[in-house]
Amino acid sequence: MASELEPEVQAIDRSLLECSAEEIAGKWLQATDLTREVYQHLAHYVPQIYCRGPNPFPQKEDMLAQHVLLGPMEWYLCGEDPTFGFPKLEQANKPSHLCGRVFKVGEPTYSCRDCAVDPTCVLCMECFLGSIHRDHRYRMTTSGGGGFCDCGDIEAWKEGPYCQKHDLNTSENEEEEDPLVHLSEDVIARTYNIFAIMFRYAVEILTWEKENELPAELELEEQSDTYYCMLFNDEVHTYEQVIYTLQKAVNCTQKEAIGFATTVDRDGRRSVRYGDFQYCEQAKSVIVRNTSRQTKPLKVQVMHSSIVAHQNFGLKLLSWLGNVIGYSDGLRRILCQVGLQEGPDGESSSLVDRLMLSDSKLWKGARSMYHQLFMSSLLMDLKYKKLFAIRFAKNYERLQSDYVTDDHDREFSVADLSVQIFTVPSLARMLITEENLMTTIIKTFMDHLRHRDSQGRFQFERYTALQAFKFRRVQSLILDLKYVLISKPTEWSDELREKFLEGFDAFLELLKCMQGMDPITRQVGQHIEMEPEWEAAFTLQMKLTHVISMMQDWCALDEKVLIEAYKKCLAVLMQCHGGFTDGEQPITLNICGHSVETIRYCVSQEKVSIHLPVSRLLAGLHVLLSKSEVAYKFPELLPLSELSPPMLIEHPLRCLVLCAQVHAGMWRRNGFSLVNQIYYYHNVKCRREMFDKDIIMLQTGVSMMDPNHFLMIMLSRFELYQIFSTPDYGKRFSSEITHKDVVQQNNTLIEEMLYLIIMLVGERFSPGVGQVDATDEIKREIIHQLSIKPMAHSELVKSLPEDENKETGMEGVIEAVAHFKKPGLTGRGMYELKPECAKEFNLYFYHFSRAEQSKAEEAQRKLKRQNREDTALPPPVLPPFCPLFASLVNILQSDVLLCIMRTILQWAVEHNGYAWSESMLQRVLHLIGMALQEEKQHLENAMEEHVVTFTFTQKISKPGEAPNNSPSILAMLETLQNAPYLEVHKDMIRWILKTFNAIKKIRESSSTSPVAETEGTIMEESSRDKDKAERKRKAEIARLRREKIMAQMSEMQRHFIDENKELFQQTLELDASSSAVLDNSPVVSDKTLIALGPAKTQISEQRQFVTCILCQEEQEVKVEDSAMVLAAFVQRSTVLSKNRNKFIQDPEKYDPLFMHPDLSCGTHTGSCGHVMHAHCWQRYFDSVQAKEQRRQQRLRLHTSYDVENGEFLCPLCECLSNTVIPLLLPPRNIFNRLNFSDQPNLSQWIRTVSQQIKALQALRKAGSASDTASSKNVEKVNELQLPEGFRPDFQPKNPYSESIKEMLTTFGTATYKVGLKVHPNEEDPRVPIMCWGSCAYTIQSIERILSDEDKPLFGPLPCRLDDCLRSLTRFAAAHWTVVSLSVVQGHFGRLFASLVPNDSHEDLPCILDIDMFHLLVSLVLAFPTLQCQDFSGISLGTGDLHIFHLVTMAHIVQILLTSCTEENGMDQENPTGEEELAVLALYKTIHQYTGSALRGTPSGWHLWRTVKAGVMPFLKCSALFFHYLNGVPPPPDFQASGTNNFEHLCNYLSLPNNLICLFQENSEIMNSLIESWCRNNEVRRYLEGERDAISYPRESNKLIDLPEDYSSLINQASNFSVRECQVLFLAGKTKGCFYSPPYLDDYGETDQGLRRGNPLRLCRERFRKIQKLWHQHSVTEEIGHAQEANQTLVGIDWQHL
Repeated sequence: MASELEPEVQAIDRSLLECSAEEIAGKWLQATDLTREVYQHLAHYVPQIYCRGPNPFPQKEDMLAQHVLLGPMEWYLCGEDPTFGFPKLEQANKPSHLCGRVFKVGEPTYSCRDCAVDPTCVLCMECFLGSIHRDHRYRMTTSGGGGFCDCGDIEAWKEGPYCQKHDLNTSENEEEEDPLVHLSEDVIARTYNIFAIMFRYAVEILTWEKENELPAELELEEQSDTYYCMLFNDEVHTYEQVIYTLQKAVNCTQKEAIGFATTVDRDGRRSVRYGDFQYCEQAKSVIVRNTSRQTKPLKVQVMHSSIVAHQNFGLKLLSWLGNVIGYSDGLRRILCQVGLQEGPDGESSSLVDRLMLSDSKLWKGARSMYHQLFMSSLLMDLKYKKLFAIRFAKNYERLQSDYVTDDHDREFSVADLSVQIFTVPSLARMLITEENLMTTIIKTFMDHLRHRDSQGRFQFERYTALQAFKFRRVQSLILDLKYVLISKPTEWSDELREKFLEGFDAFLELLKCMQGMDPITRQVGQHIEMEPEWEAAFTLQMKLTHVISMMQDWCALDEKVLIEAYKKCLAVLMQCHGGFTDGEQPITLNICGHSVETIRYCVSQEKVSIHLPVSRLLAGLHVLLSKSEVAYKFPELLPLSELSPPMLIEHPLRCLVLCAQVHAGMWRRNGFSLVNQIYYYHNVKCRREMFDKDIIMLQTGVSMMDPNHFLMIMLSRFELYQIFSTPDYGKRFSSEITHKDVVQQNNTLIEEMLYLIIMLVGERFSPGVGQVDATDEIKREIIHQLSIKPMAHSELVKSLPEDENKETGMEGVIEAVAHFKKPGLTGRGMYELKPECAKEFNLYFYHFSRAEQSKAEEAQRKLKRQNREDTALPPPVLPPFCPLFASLVNILQSDVLLCIMRTILQWAVEHNGYAWSESMLQRVLHLIGMALQEEKQHLENAMEEHVVTFTFTQKISKPGEAPNNSPSILAMLETLQNAPYLEVHKDMIRWILKTFNAIKKIRESSSTSPVAETEGTIMEESSRDKDKAERKRKAEIARLRREKIMAQMSEMQRHFIDENKELFQQTLELDASSSAVLDNSPVVSDKTLIALGPAKTQISEQRQFVTCILCQEEQEVKVEDSAMVLAAFVQRSTVLSKNRNKFIQDPEKYDPLFMHPDLSCGTHTGSCGHVMHAHCWQRYFDSVQAKEQRRQQRLRLHTSYDVENGEFLCPLCECLSNTVIPLLLPPRNIFNRLNFSDQPNLSQWIRTVSQQIKALQALRKAGSASDTASSKNVEKVNELQLPEGFRPDFQPKNPYSESIKEMLTTFGTATYKVGLKVHPNEEDPRVPIMCWGSCAYTIQSIERILSDEDKPLFGPLPCRLDDCLRSLTRFAAAHWTVVSLSVVQGHFGRLFASLVPNDSHEDLPCILDIDMFHLLVSLVLAFPTLQCQDFSGISLGTGDLHIFHLVTMAHIVQILLTSCTEENGMDQENPTGEEELAVLALYKTIHQYTGSALRGTPSGWHLWRTVKAGVMPFLKCSALFFHYLNGVPPPPDFQASGTNNFEHLCNYLSLPNNLICLFQENSEIMNSLIESWCRNNEVRRYLEGERDAISYPRESNKLIDLPEDYSSLINQASNFSVRECQVLFLAGKTKGCFYSPPYLDDYGETDQGLRRGNPLRLCRERFRKIQKLWHQHSVTEEIGHAQEANQTLVGIDWQHL
């Protein structure tokens, strides 16, 4: 099919390319009926360009469309070539001061917490960085896509609306000028014509609903029979369902199906088949059939190809219009006019309206295209933004209904534009007054919640997924209401008042439907069967919380509005309570001579609801009356006299009683739904408009009624009236053996009731209830949170309520009440309460949960004990009430409360006969304390001659009434003070008595009349003296007892020593001798310590005992015993690499013998230092493997370690390991033979070794040539001129036990396998090379870390490092014993030849390309294979020394060759020191041998400095190496840092302090060697600048520098979407973990996922810690620990992250 198409398509393309835009535009200019002309042009060409086959070709289509369709329009619009026309328009245009950048998903956005009018005002990165807000408190988030930058919008910012870029565009004359003045008349006319036609065409074709015919003007005569099967997106079906269905329906591959599904999800639709009608229809029926089982089927249409073509061009047109209006504000204005012009059909027929109203019928791609056009046109033109807002508000109801029934997400709905319109204060006010927007939103909302019960309250059925989906959509309306209310009006017009109150009425209707919804009845007998639906109601309450608060804020701003709103709210509450008394019998209550009428109602038997929004709103408004003083200014306007306090308090009281009963366990059978409701009622998200307002409503009621009446009603509701109204009820109640549960229940209810009274009197920190302001309220919240424990900033913020702007107001006050403690390397910053704030602590703070209360009590008592104070926690001094609530305090001195207190105290005094609890008593004491504080405040603040009516002290001094004459409260307290069963409360009672006396003193001093009751004080004094004497007596007894016990103990001790005299003698002698041994052990301290060579310090070998962590047996490390091993982890490392582009191409063929100085890939060995028997480890590892196989069959989960790669966790510390290192004695001591001849000097030694190597090579050649009888070989050996004493046929005996040999092989093979990434093969000749390399590389990396941290070389190393290096070095030195001798000898020959040239080795690297330390280690460790066959008496030590000297000299030459020789201007005239002269001479020699290619003649001083600096790391590594190899302890000077270590290093390594002396002493041989090194071709190329070489000392590698500010980092990375601020550690494909990031906010906390959005800055210490982990090769270990601790990390496929 395709091949037939080709020529035809090409012909069309050619004809299209020959069209001339200029000619077509010319034709249009002449046309009389322009619309017809343009439509014909489109009808003819669009189907030829778009939709020519099954797959779209966007590049080609765009190119042709630009040429044939858009080009003519641009010519027509400009009247000339658009490449000149548009730039001219742009120049004439005044650039906009609005930014208007539309955000992509994941792009960072910034909001200023100080200046933004509301949190939806955001800036893009560029504007933010150029604005004043970057120095303010800003919040960072990532955009969900779709909003735009508000820079330049004066209404969005309190200050700093412009960034530097947009500031320039604000001109002096600020009045709006018409943007059209910049355009000529004819451009305006032409633009208007073309925009009108094109916009209309786009709207018409995009909203076209027929599937196989076009609008009449676009129909062609001959129609082709080609159709598309078009699949549309929905949010119901999953990706998997769609992919599966497509594979079936259009038999495509899975990959194609995934492609289709992704496009459908992104663009909203995609054609899945192209062909004739039948062919497409068949695919459609399969798709519909397959997806209609559980849900509605996927939407599929068979559409004619020309319709799809026109729709595609319609989308292209919208984006073209968006681009064109960007050239000029004038063009934008014209497009807005065209869009909003009423059509012929009157109301709502403009193009903009038509698009909005068919929004939910369009597919995703079309929606986002026209939304973007609206944003860049209507919302950027202030005049038309207003007109558009009006259209939007008029259509609001329909748009929302469409959105609710539509299934696409909010961001793809035009309803989402509400955030752009309603948050603009001026538009919001205009829409409220002119379009009655508030009422519209609320009515629309109510229309969607249709289910009501018989009382007209909302009723939610079971919360199914569909329910929840619908309900979530409806909630977006609440969000719109919030946007409208978010900025408060400053001045009110009469229209605004009227319309706001109209909206308020609608709002009250909404709340009325919520008042009393979800009522519940207590389950008795059996547990509830179905948990009732409660979430929907609470979700609604939570969403409305801020709206309710904002409604009150609006009311507070205008007195008239407040008064009206109060009246309306009261009227609605009366309606809700219309049936307040009917059906409930009135009863009369009597206590203490007071009586009150109320109704019989039991919370535990009748229906009760937790939802009372109308009462709570009234409570809020009542407080505002007090706060704004309207209540005192216009009492005549307020219906305060009509208020019925019992009616006001009834429902909130029921609600609080319900909570108390739930706490007392009476509603256990009602299940979790009730527990959850109570939890949310108190929770910080809801409490502000629920629990807090109920308390205020009770305070309102009590302040207007007789407190005795209130308390009686309260007792009745708490179902405690019987207990307190009948004398001795408590006694009867405990003596009838009642059910224990009932007693417990009543006790809890009494405690809860007392707690409620404490709250009613004590909670006066809401502005309007008490004389406080808002900051006092927040301070108090913070003080009580921090009384529990110190908290991080984020925890504190979570515990405080947020306002509609997501602010808690905490930052303003926190400094006053708390100290901030900065975090260390881990953890977070903490706030601690200032000690002086502790006195404001109230144990019964009403926002404490029970757990918090007990924690706080414990913490505060502990603090007091530490400060040696008594542990009473008295009630704090409180601010006075506002006048409207002032009478509340009288509850404390009311008869009924005194009666309740007296009763409870009496129970406590006669504590055996009654059921009472300590908590109850504690609450009573608190209440007495509150009353005393109150009276004291009244007295201290009383005016002259003013009688204080609060006389609590007098009332508690009077005994009870006849007949039973109970003692006074005061007398009972004094009795209780000495009760032994009340130890805990003693301090509190003492505080009460002390305060009582203080008040009496004040009263006495102010009144002249003498006061009768003094017996109280005397009694208290005497009781206090008694108390003191008693304590003193007890202390004395305790002291005598202690002394007696001590005497007995020392007597027993002496007796024991006498009996075991000789034992003690022995231990003392032993101690003395062992300490002497320690002093002199292993070192002879008076001579210098030397680590290698014939003069090596001899040390006595210490025996080493270790314990196996698996079987706990101790064993000595010996040569012939079974092996002991350390758990180790070998890994490839590039930490030291100086060339990150270098990789091992083919590991099978790679030769690792020489390490390049760029150290591009090394093998690092680490160990946790835990020791096991080899056989114990083998058993452990086998069990790990077996377990792994079982696990794989069962679970298919990963573990944190990879058993197939030999990994396991150390059985003790769970450190990741993959092999074991055998523990050995110093191997050199085992192979060392007597040295009985004079030791040769360097040149003699080199000669000898060269001869030995030659002999071995000759033998090997001979051996391979004739593999005949061995006798011939013997002859061959004799024929060769063998050096004296050299016996190549000698095979040394291996001293190690089988078990040790096996472990040597095991670790060697592991190093080889990991280091080269190859399969294990213990016979491979490269195994020993890898072992030496790992030893060298590990030492180098340790030396690097020590240098970077300025630590001394032999300072206190962690013992795991120390053990690891010792074992690794000894292992590498012993490994040759398990490898073929000739292999290692061959390696030695090649290594040696790289320094001492030899004819038989050719392709060796030049001196610049060898890492000298690796070479040193390999030579030293391979040398024993030669030495063991040499019986001439040359010792191993001599060889070590000569090898070391030779390599050191090669390294110095290497340094001089690569040193940069520029002068430092500090040139000291004539070289003085011998080092400088010597180094100059050497430099001249090298200069001569390189054929004068060395540049420059530097000073000796500079050269010597270069050499010293360059050679230092090598010397330090060598010192570590020989120390661990030979076991000579380092000189003590090394332990301290900061000393001049160069001399000490040279002495320890038996080098001359002037290193150049080495060359002078061995000049005969060295000159020829230097010559051979310098004449190398590679050296010449380097000196001539044709190649690079590493120079010394090598710099440390660092992690990349991170910017100081996290937002700069996001910006650098905004091409990727950065959501998380996290560090990710990866090792291989399966290992990874998250690590806490080095970016912290000002409160020392990280913020993952930018949930809080505080500015983040780089914490240097934490970044250094990450760097250190990397340098120490501990990243894998860190991952291992993280994955063990958190199993979820294991399942993540890290390679895909």
